Amino acid sequence: MKVAGERIPAGEVAGSKLSARERLLDAADDLFYEFGINNVGIERVIEKAGVAKASLYDCFGSKEELARSYVEIRDVRRRARITARLAGFSTPREKVRAVFDLLAEIAGQTNFRGCAFNRAGAESIPGSKVRGACEQARDWMSLLFQGLAEDAGVANPGELARSLALLYDGASTSAHFGGGAAAVAAARDSADLLMRSAPVASRRQAQSTTPRRRQPSRR
Repeated sequence: MKVAGERIPAGEVAGSKLSARERLLDAADDLFYEFGINNVGIERVIEKAGVAKASLYDCFGSKEELARSYVEIRDVRRRARITARLAGFSTPREKVRAVFDLLAEIAGQTNFRGCAFNRAGAESIPGSKVRGACEQARDWMSLLFQGLAEDAGVANPGELARSLALLYDGASTSAHFGGGAAAVAAARDSADLLMRSAPVASRRQAQSTTPRRRQPSRR
């Protein structure tokens, strides 16, 4: 399945033919991300995937489950990309910059249409499977920034993490509406300034802090 920044040869994965499930997810990824989940009917997905209608129901049971799977796989792939990128840096500040640099690379591509999770979440009903998958994706990013803020030893990591998450969301939206990679670069510089200027926790604060929040999982 493809996401902005990742392309695969049509009909093949690692030299093997795609299964019906993979073809449906690949088609859904193209269509849902480009046009929106609610604007794309199952007939259009089936036609693009080149499978029988029964295959969709055999593999997913419903359009909602197909949409949930589309969001979940995008989440898994984004986690893997970010985790791999951060492995090349050592300090929290460098890692925060790296998160935004990766977003800038993706935002600079012609198939970038903004944050898939924000878009899918806006189309979904509260309490639905799709909304739940979008919330999990957003929670992971929040936990990532929380962990980096804690590693930086700032006095209020929660506040810093929320600010970083807002910058990330804003950068993605601005990039989608014409700002491109330049909008993300501006947000990265603002995030870097926040990291540099955040008050450092005192020794007493550091000793009395609550246990670390769980780190984002790779899933």
